[in-house]
Amino acid sequence: MRIPPYAALPIAAGLLLAAAPATAQESLSDPTLREWQVPYENSRPRDPMVAPDGRVWFCGQAGAYIAVLDPETGEFTRYDTGGVRPHNLIIDPEGMVWYAGNAAEPGAEAMHIGKLDPATGEIEKFWMPTDAARDPHTLIFDSRGDIWFTVQGGNYIGKLWTRTGEIRLVESVPGRAGRRGANSSRPYGIVVDSNDRPWVALFNTNHIATVDPETFELETFELPENALPRRIAITSDDIIWYGDWTRGTLGRLDPETGDVREFVLPHGEEARPYAMLADDSDRLWIFETGPRPNNLVGFDPMTEQIFSETQPESGGGTVRHMYFDPEANSIWFGADTNTVGIIRLPPRRRAISQ
Repeated sequence: MRIPPYAALPIAAGLLLAAAPATAQESLSDPTLREWQVPYENSRPRDPMVAPDGRVWFCGQAGAYIAVLDPETGEFTRYDTGGVRPHNLIIDPEGMVWYAGNAAEPGAEAMHIGKLDPATGEIEKFWMPTDAARDPHTLIFDSRGDIWFTVQGGNYIGKLWTRTGEIRLVESVPGRAGRRGANSSRPYGIVVDSNDRPWVALFNTNHIATVDPETFELETFELPENALPRRIAITSDDIIWYGDWTRGTLGRLDPETGDVREFVLPHGEEARPYAMLADDSDRLWIFETGPRPNNLVGFDPMTEQIFSETQPESGGGTVRHMYFDPEANSIWFGADTNTVGIIRLPPRRRAISQ
């Protein structure tokens, strides 16, 4: 049975380091990509994740549905969400599909985290405790199977205890003045470290936040002045990595010291880094969504080098989020080109903490 996971010397902040280009030998190990055209038109398929049975679930954000792909047959099955536009989903070891009820069509209500039972199609909804938490955004399990999540416009970081349905929210800091949604720091990408502590990119600030899982106190870490972190990744040494949306850099935050280092991505300020993650070899994978086609960049934190660049056949449009499947050493992604795709990664190597 497949069980999904519940999941250099410091240099002064602001210093930019150009990542070294890939060598010819490294280019032989570039990842390979395959995409499936989603049969539900213009529905923005996104955030796919592999279930214990090997099928791949994803959100139809613009189409108000959740669907599942059988990669063996290419068959799609759709589950309507009653007008709710799901933004992100995750799957527990029993195969239950948890999604973020982020927005809704007229007559429907968002402001919840939903639990879809694939066997019956029934959805149980866990409502936000305040109307201000209007748009749950991205979900992630901790080691106990509970869910930490972000609320972008509502400006919260939250936790859902999956066994009891209890939800607790922590208000984030104010956003950057003069930008859209300045009353919100726009909590966005989220990861959980080895101590079940959540780390969040605050997309309308130059900060990354964390919440103490015992006291629920919020702490923030400052990045370079004009940084805008969107998505976030974590390596096995609990180092935090982020993509800087406006400055085209990959950033490294050491939570122990607060030190920040940055590496210029191939397309520089035009890169628009969006979807990103770390695999179980601690290699980082970042989609540059500024260039057409989108550009998947492989970065090795051990050598501090970019070792590959790969483009999806569809062009990608915008790849917003990815999921790493450890059993297959692969990444799944959804694209604005109305496709769902798999990235088969190069052979594993030793992780940083080993």
